[in-house]
Amino acid sequence: MDKKRTELIVSAIRSGTVIDHIPSDKTFQVINMLNLEGTENQVYFGTNLYSDKYISKGIIKISDTFFKEEEISKIALVAPSATLIEIEDYEITKKQKVKAPATVDKIVKCYNPKCVTNTETIPTKFKVISDHKGNMKLSCHYCEKTMAKENIEFY
Repeated sequence: MDKKRTELIVSAIRSGTVIDHIPSDKTFQVINMLNLEGTENQVYFGTNLYSDKYISKGIIKISDTFFKEEEISKIALVAPSATLIEIEDYEITKKQKVKAPATVDKIVKCYNPKCVTNTETIPTKFKVISDHKGNMKLSCHYCEKTMAKENIEFY
């Protein structure tokens, strides 16, 4: 009797980062936001994968890449449930859940066209807040407009 194969084995990365527990509908947004389509490094991703914890998730593995705080903040804004796993010589050296920062500077564009940051060369600055339902929002330091996560546009 032939036994059917039910799993696909993907090679481990020697050195790099795994971004796990991405909401499935945000996987491609994270890829684009981190400009991974232009990298020369090996990138593996999966979306709509089964997860005990989240029902469905996305995952991205990037070899020879480690993210700076600014990039981790971007990931946290788009995929607050994500986990970053750093690997060196095939061993996990660091594992952390991403955390939304208290403030976001210079990486997000204000969606208010009349904001001073859109008319002059002033870097943006936002306070990260939650509404009464627990949804994350950004409040502009200059024009005081609040924007929902769906309106976030990165530089």
